[in-house]
Amino acid sequence: MDNKTHIYFMPGLAAGPKIFEYIRLPKDQYELHFLEWLLPETPNETLENYCKRLSKNITHKDPVLIGVSFGGMIVQELGKIISTQKIVVISSIKNNNEKPRYFVFMQKTKLYKLFPSGRISKMNGFPTFGLSKSLKRKLHLYNKYLGVRDKKYLDWAVYHVLHWRTKKNFKNLIHIHGSDDEIFPIKYIKNSIIIEGGTHAMIITKAKKISNTLEELI
Repeated sequence: MDNKTHIYFMPGLAAGPKIFEYIRLPKDQYELHFLEWLLPETPNETLENYCKRLSKNITHKDPVLIGVSFGGMIVQELGKIISTQKIVVISSIKNNNEKPRYFVFMQKTKLYKLFPSGRISKMNGFPTFGLSKSLKRKLHLYNKYLGVRDKKYLDWAVYHVLHWRTKKNFKNLIHIHGSDDEIFPIKYIKNSIIIEGGTHAMIITKAKKISNTLEELI
């Protein structure tokens, strides 16, 4: 009989499962599974339809879903489709009120259409000669953790991050957020467990603290 808790992790926009490489949970209690981004079927595929397709990769009953950033929005959408034991969002938002004001501005002015998805899709193999050590390190991290560079996916994902809205309030939802998150500032976030000094990349930089927090809460 399988007595382990099954946890499914959803990475952030364009990221791959490697962002969870430093998360440590007791192997005798938890079975970890890592979801990956699908390519949208069409440029206008709805988030609902996308998540229905993604939910087919969740094969255990009543799992724990953990999502980072855009992945946090995705696991909430998945929670409308399947039954869950818990939903954990990290470095993300729970509703439209937690969006930073510049998100609203970009949505209304459609500035997001200027997002350089074409350039980002070609960043792999970018020459590092002449770059500073800091830029080389950032480029290395980009190439390591961002696993999806398809332009159609990037355009689709940016649109849905900015336009995401939900009226669903989950009683089993836990929100973990960094005090120094530069994408979703803490001043807009309500009812979260705060990781002091945590940035938007804290799933990597504060992995030990997040691991301990997850073990306590799940």
